[in-house]
This record gives sequence, C-alpha cells and structure tokens, in this order.
Amino acid sequence: MKRQLISIAVAALMAGSGFSAQASSHREAPGITKTPKVDATDFYMFNSYESGRSGYVTLIANYQPLQDAFAGPNYYALDPNALYEIHVDNNGDAKEDVTFQFKFQQSLKDLKVPVGNQMVSVPLSNIGEINNSSSSAQNTAETYSVTMVKGDRRSGSRTALGNFKKPFDNVGAKSIPNYANYAKSFVQPINVPGCGAGKVFVGQRQDSFAVNLGQTFDLVNIKAPATEFDAKAESAATNSLAKKNVTTIALELPKSCLTNGGQTIVGGWTTASLRQGALRNPTPGSNINSATKEGGAWTQVSRLGMPLVNEVVIGLKDKDKFNASRPVNDGQFATYVTNPTLPALLQILFSSAGVKAPTNFPRTDLVAAFLTGIPTLNKPDRVVASEELRLNTSIPAVPAASQDRLGVINGDNAGFPNGRRPGDDVVDIALRVVMGKVCTIPNVNTAVGCKASDAPSGAIHFTDGALQSPSQFGSSFPYLNTPIAGSP
Repeated sequence: MKRQLISIAVAALMAGSGFSAQASSHREAPGITKTPKVDATDFYMFNSYESGRSGYVTLIANYQPLQDAFAGPNYYALDPNALYEIHVDNNGDAKEDVTFQFKFQQSLKDLKVPVGNQMVSVPLSNIGEINNSSSSAQNTAETYSVTMVKGDRRSGSRTALGNFKKPFDNVGAKSIPNYANYAKSFVQPINVPGCGAGKVFVGQRQDSFAVNLGQTFDLVNIKAPATEFDAKAESAATNSLAKKNVTTIALELPKSCLTNGGQTIVGGWTTASLRQGALRNPTPGSNINSATKEGGAWTQVSRLGMPLVNEVVIGLKDKDKFNASRPVNDGQFATYVTNPTLPALLQILFSSAGVKAPTNFPRTDLVAAFLTGIPTLNKPDRVVASEELRLNTSIPAVPAASQDRLGVINGDNAGFPNGRRPGDDVVDIALRVVMGKVCTIPNVNTAVGCKASDAPSGAIHFTDGALQSPSQFGSSFPYLNTPIAGSP
C-alpha cells in the first residue's frame, strides 16, 4: 500500500504541476518549442573527478533535445545565427563575472558525383566513410569559436580563446566505424590567459538525463520500487530518453579561471540568444545558411541553471519570461519558490491518503536549495538570492565509483545541489526536496530555518522510477556517453 501511495503521489506531482512530457529542460516553455536548436536541456558544473584533474572544474551545457539518431539526411547542426553561452558568477551578486561564448559556423563542400556527362550535387551529408576531422567524404562540417568575456556579457572585456572543429553526428557504423575514438579526437586543449590550459569539446552525446515518462503517465504503470534503488536492477526502471541524443558543449578549466580570490563558491548557468529580427528569404540561394537574414541585438531565449526549475516551479504564464531573464532579476519569481504550488497540489489531491505538504512559509528550505545555496555548503558571502547552480570548488571531488546518486541529501556533499554531476539523480532529489526533505536533516534544517515537523511527508522516498546512477557514465572528460548510432 505504501509503495502504491508513493507512486500515485509522484504521478500527481508530475502531472498536476505541468511536468513537461519531454523532461528536464526539454521543451519546457511555449516559446522555446519553436526554436529547438537553442533549447538548453541540462547544465552540469562539478569538480572534475577524472584521475589527475583534481584542480579543475567541468562545465557542461546540453542543447537541442530529443535527437533521433537516424534523422538524416540533415543532422543536428547548432544554429550559426545563435550565441551559446556559459556564465559564471564568482562573487554572489547574481551577475555574470566570466562568460564563455560559443559561435558556430556550418560549411558545405557541395560534393558532386558524375551522372552521365554531368557532375551533380549530392543530397547527402556524407558519401563515404568519415575517419578524421577533414574527411573528403564529408559534405557538411561545423566549426566554432570560443570567446571569454570578463564582466558584463555584452560590454565586458573580450578574449578570443580559439577556433575548433566539431565532430560529425553519429550517422552509423558504416559511415563512422569507431565513433567513440573518432569523437575523442575532438577533445582539444584550450588556453585561458592568466590561469592556464583546460579542455573543450562540442559534439553529439547520448542524452544524459533520465526520467520515466510513458509508464508514469500510464496510471503509474511502473515496477520500480518507491524506496532506494538496487543499482544492479536497472531493468526495473525505464528511462524514456535512453535512445535520444543531445549536443554537448563542454569545458574543463582550472578552478582559478572561475573563482574570485578567496571566494571558492561559484554560480553557473547557460543561455542561448538569437537576434531580435529575422527575415525569411523567399528565394534562398545555394548558400547553406541563406534561408534567413537576421539582425538586431541579441535576445536571450533559453536559460538553465538548476535543473527542473522552469518545468516544475515557474508558473506556465511566466515560463517564457524566465527563459529571457537574468539571475539578478529573479526577485520577480520569488513567490514560486517561497510559496510553491506543487506540494500544495499534492496535498489537495491526496490528503485522504496521508500525503501532506510542508507547512513552513515562506519555504526558506527551498530558498536555500534553489536561490542562495545552503549555509556551510555552497552559500556565498553576501549572496543575492537568484537561481543559479552553485558549486563549492573547495569540496574535493568524489571518484565515480564512490558517488551517491542522491548527492547531499544522502551525505555526498560533492553532489547535487552542490553543483551537479551526470550521475546525480536530480529528479528524485528535487521531488524529495520540494516535499521538505531538507527540513528532516539534523543541523541543516536549523541552518535553513525549518524543522522536521514542518515536513510531514519529508521522509518519503519519492521517485519517478528511472534510475540515474554514476555507474552509467564515464569517468573522464567529457564524461557523457557516446551518442546512439543512426544504424547498427
């Protein structure tokens, strides 16, 4: 009965809250559904746990969700008319202090083959095996530039960090026989003046988010337990995104590139922006990028720091506004955190079954988790409340084999919400935190202004039934798995 109750409660929390049927930040707001190339799906920031990289921080921003591996002949190039950015706030004032900007270019070789007595342009993206970054069989190719901006992202001082090549998507085994090795060759060094050398990679990866969608919405038709997972029983849960790919932008940099003197806590988020205006070309030419003419100021259309915020916290009417906003202006969304709708809805629907929402208002525990950081863990000095993913770079990384998928709430202080690692099960963590889990943790609860009695359902092991585990990922940069191939 308890298992059934918890499963029903989780379903109600997801369904009643408007939990997107695409998960994480996949299609999370009405506006972003129209421009999927600039849809940020997940953001990670963690102390690198690859052997020998203890002095580094890894930042990963995933874009362009729900990629089917077999989606030829045009695969998943990023938007050459967009600006993709990763921002770091290193003094707690809710403003970016360091920004890394990525701009993409797509080129067309216009490969031709003889047909009769003519050379005719081919309709495919490749016409033979691709075995390196300059393969003659590859018809389209992407490159990108990286620029570091100190201060305001639009008016700060700019430093070009180089131009790099992006691997072709994983078309299939006949086109790229060993995709893992091929993609690995695109992990490239990047030098940041004043702090040292790191690594950069941009390319297709298997979607790193896990969520059980179909079975949850089929009247909670899942077999996964409602208590802790047995990591070996992965067949008990279904990840609806397991066969999807995303495009990853990844940086690994020395900690000193991100921190500010003695302040070891940094906040991070990713955004994508488009030009204000776009004109459709009624007669596109042979140029691969001639379908539109775009201009005007950059306009932010996507934003992601902490996972699931725009999906299950921000009201539907404000989702586009949140995507266009900056952390320094997050006061306009404060009520969604201090007086969240999801726990209240859960109690209304299932009060007769014993599910009760936390009673502490304002929800200072959620303010700490989402807006300021948790005292003594990842709360900066003189912090301005704002939605950012915060990381204490002084807390040592935990090796992959020893990481706990539930992070801080299960004693692993190197995990979410102290940054976010690929193996952190943020759906389960977020479900438990929103229902008051932090209020049940001794010492931490008093530090964030609540107590165990404020959270009658805070000890329930809420879960979506899809396992997310550190064992599912690699232990070296860029950490995320090789993308699903378009053919065997």
